[in-house]
Amino acid sequence: MALKLIALQALFFLSLNSFAQNLSEDLEAIYDDYNLMGISVITICGGEIDDVYHAGLKDYDNQLPIDDETKFRIASISKSITATGMMLLKSQLDFSFDDDISEHLGFLVRNPNFPNTPITIAHVLSHTSSIQDGDGYNGFLSATYSSSPDLPSLQGLLDEDGDYYTSNMFRTEEPGTYFAYSNLNYGLVATLIEAISGQRFDTYMDEQFFAPLQMDASYNVENLQDIANLAALYRNQGGWTAQVDNYQGEVPEPVDLSDYTPGSNGLRFAPQGGLRISTLELARLALLHMNEGYDTQTGTQLIPTETMQLMHTPVWTYNGSNGDNYYNLFNSWGLGIQAVTNTANGDIVFPESNLPFLGHPGEAYGLISDWYFDKDAQSGVIFLTNGSWDGFSFGDYSAFYTLEEEVFTAVEINLVCGENVNELNGKRTAVFPSPVMSGEPIYIRSQIATDKIELRDITGKTVHSSTLDEERIQLPELGPGLYTLTIFNADGITTERIVIQ
Repeated sequence: MALKLIALQALFFLSLNSFAQNLSEDLEAIYDDYNLMGISVITICGGEIDDVYHAGLKDYDNQLPIDDETKFRIASISKSITATGMMLLKSQLDFSFDDDISEHLGFLVRNPNFPNTPITIAHVLSHTSSIQDGDGYNGFLSATYSSSPDLPSLQGLLDEDGDYYTSNMFRTEEPGTYFAYSNLNYGLVATLIEAISGQRFDTYMDEQFFAPLQMDASYNVENLQDIANLAALYRNQGGWTAQVDNYQGEVPEPVDLSDYTPGSNGLRFAPQGGLRISTLELARLALLHMNEGYDTQTGTQLIPTETMQLMHTPVWTYNGSNGDNYYNLFNSWGLGIQAVTNTANGDIVFPESNLPFLGHPGEAYGLISDWYFDKDAQSGVIFLTNGSWDGFSFGDYSAFYTLEEEVFTAVEINLVCGENVNELNGKRTAVFPSPVMSGEPIYIRSQIATDKIELRDITGKTVHSSTLDEERIQLPELGPGLYTLTIFNADGITTERIVIQ
């Protein structure tokens, strides 16, 4: 049975109840239609957390519902948070993203096909290092998780004489020239954070990143304050079957890492996919990025603006031959974060407004996760599910799954930012999105019947008028600029400013 828990904390921006209800109804239908174990969705509007929706279970055996405190193992979104940790470290210590990683790791890392080309920190952050998850990676990862108190060193995987090295650990393209998404890159990022900071990766992130933000999140499950808040991840294997994190409220035995040397193998802490964090905390991290390093809750500039801008600036964009764009999903990348290009049948999050989101998707152990935000529109969406009975199928118009497409569409249609809402004789009308691309539709939602609309340019000339038979209004091709939308109804009129790009 669906367990719907909608909780809005007092410190967050309150959305309009009627619109929040519409989104809740849409998400509840998605939850039911896809037979999800659980779902958690948060929207960001006007630079504030807007709607919060949870349904389903974090613990199937004990029938425990998902709520605001529920942590998820968020899969590859972890990479962007790991990269954000690297941005914090950059603000604390003197090094360059153009540094040769060999200088920090203490051993030479070179693509044998290009022995004179250094591999830089920026290369591993942006997946352009030419390092890939070759045949040796899985064996090395298994040894990493099964060995304690000492761990194998990454040198044994990347050095041609290493025990785990295979010839396909490096690509045939020169470092810095070709994008190839790789988990190993983020094992290197975490190891570099250790080598530069002198701390274990999990400790650095807990003490330097999460603690100042007052978050109970960690790459080390043993460090969570309440293990009972952790969601298990499920697949249907003849019935709901937990894949990971099914701890049943019991903290796992601590791993003995007494002989571990920081800077030798940060993969032990799963920087590529093992962060446990709640959707509300992920929303705060989206706001941290949208505010370019400033945290509104604590009132602190955690990371300098210029450093965050470096992370957000694309360093690679697909041109048809300069990378593996992962089934058209990844077409542009910054220093640890995806830049959405809205390529047809590819990286489309909001299908109508085509916002140039930054963020990251994730998938592992039955979980699907998405973390996307746009700094200019001050909008965003965070979505997680910890299992689907029927699995996942490819999308209709994008490289995302159909489930993700339906969630994104529901959020986009119902995302009504407070700054776009006017009072009409005690009732409310909302127009969105703004800005909007020329020739794209806008949506008008009102609690009272609306007769017609008129759109005027800055000179006052009417450039479009129509009756309002449905919420969706298709605008003509218009030049960029500021326009005034007048909405007529039985109770009077209201006006909205619309920016067309």
